[in-house]
Amino acid sequence: MRTVTGWWQKPLTISKNVWAGLSLASMNIPQVLGYARIAGMPTVTGLYTVLFPLVAFALFGSSRHLVVAADSATAAIFSSALSEMEPVGSAAYIRLVSAVALLNAVFLLVARLCRLGFLADFLSRTVLVGFLAGVGVQVSMSMLYDMVGLEAGSHNTVAQFAGLVQAVAHVHLLSVAISCVACALLLCGGRFLPGRPVALVVVLGALGLSWLLGLARYGVTVLGPMQGGLPHFLVPVVSWHQFLALLPISASCVFVIIAQSAATSHAFAYRLHETVDANADIVGLCAANAVAGLSGTFTVNGSPTQTAMAVQAGATSQRAQLVFAAVTLCVLLFFTGPLQYLPRCILGSVVFCVAVGMIDVAALNHIRKESPGEFRLALVTLATVVSIGVEQGIFIAIALSLFRHVRHSYRPHTMVLRPDPATHELEASPVRAGMQTEPGLVIYRFCADLFYANCSLFAEDIDLLLCNPPTPVRCVVVDCSAITDIDYSAASVVRDVLFRLQMRGVRVIFGRVASYALADMERHHIAAALGEGNIYAQLHQAMASARQTLAQPEPNSRVADSL
Repeated sequence: MRTVTGWWQKPLTISKNVWAGLSLASMNIPQVLGYARIAGMPTVTGLYTVLFPLVAFALFGSSRHLVVAADSATAAIFSSALSEMEPVGSAAYIRLVSAVALLNAVFLLVARLCRLGFLADFLSRTVLVGFLAGVGVQVSMSMLYDMVGLEAGSHNTVAQFAGLVQAVAHVHLLSVAISCVACALLLCGGRFLPGRPVALVVVLGALGLSWLLGLARYGVTVLGPMQGGLPHFLVPVVSWHQFLALLPISASCVFVIIAQSAATSHAFAYRLHETVDANADIVGLCAANAVAGLSGTFTVNGSPTQTAMAVQAGATSQRAQLVFAAVTLCVLLFFTGPLQYLPRCILGSVVFCVAVGMIDVAALNHIRKESPGEFRLALVTLATVVSIGVEQGIFIAIALSLFRHVRHSYRPHTMVLRPDPATHELEASPVRAGMQTEPGLVIYRFCADLFYANCSLFAEDIDLLLCNPPTPVRCVVVDCSAITDIDYSAASVVRDVLFRLQMRGVRVIFGRVASYALADMERHHIAAALGEGNIYAQLHQAMASARQTLAQPEPNSRVADSL
């Protein structure tokens, strides 16, 4: 996999990124105008999110493909909270929205200083496949409303589906017909003309036909008039009381920004066999939100849908996003007028086709065949995104991933090493009562760190191995190759096990003890409980010492064999 540290470091095909940027602009400019409606902001501020913020992330971010722009998740978060503070669309409301974006930049800077990019490491490929599939289902369902000429009454995907079924008799047939033709052209173009700007041709063609034929007169919903011009840079000033009220709103946005952007950039990096620097991306997101707040627009975020559009259009670097920003600049200066004729059903069709492409059925099928447990995790992630929301889906996916990991650590593999009859090399066998490596000797391996949740298994296994052995056990060698950390609770259990074994006259030796595990053993007084000469860095040294014990005559009297 190629390590990506910056889009400027590799020679790229400029013409391909130019076409990709043009296609991206044709698909996304109408979409960000819709996000401005969700945010409760003037329509033109949607274009502002793909002007300076886009350039800022291209300069400071790491991902070659992540598109940072307006996003429905963060827009819904701050708009629902701020609408209770000031009237939506008022000058005071706009000032608060811009202040939230600036606060986001501050929080993101703190996140970078704390190196919170590591949170992306908790997003496994399984989770990312489910996440993108869930976003694909969610977005495609919401776009169906635009495609049939209806207005969605809810942001919840399940409610949208139910509403669409109930309103099927009220669909606008001409909008449906236009959407079907557009989808057919887009899907056929993607199959037979890969890498060509088919979406750009479809959008421009629909724009021209709408203007010539006056589709709005026939009931086809169009974007409508909007103002143009460049944004004015200023620092939004809020009162101390408002500042305190904005802190939890901004914190919520930042959690979603970090999680969603990391999930999106890593998902496409995995798909395209690349890597990204999550901490560098946080710097890019910080810069993007800073210029968003100063330019009078709203919070920006890494968008899975728009990133999928960029990849599908053939973008190979952030140069495509710079072309997108340049097109946005031209639109703001000269072409806001023609945009009013663009049918919403065309926009819905373009986004619908991209969203369907985000559902990687082949990857889900591979996961199902290779790891049914992880496949179920992917399905849970998908279902959560669809039924509850993107941000909740990400956090639940991380929680489930951590739970799955802890579950494996809680019941780790444990085994006894025994010589193979054919090769006489040590082979691992599951722990069973009375099992021995050789008469009087047990070599036991615990395949995880010892901590409060799994230390009881360590004690249970030792007791089980000493239960009715064929030959009295005189020495237990613990293979510590997988033990790198021992916490306080586990250390107490280990010391108790050592005491009981010593009372039974059983010598305990630890082998393959790494330096960091040895430090824990000394700090928790395990080394003192073992006694000198019972800790070795290599297993063969521990076995040699154990055989010396076995070679010595067994004491005539032993301490009572009881726990």
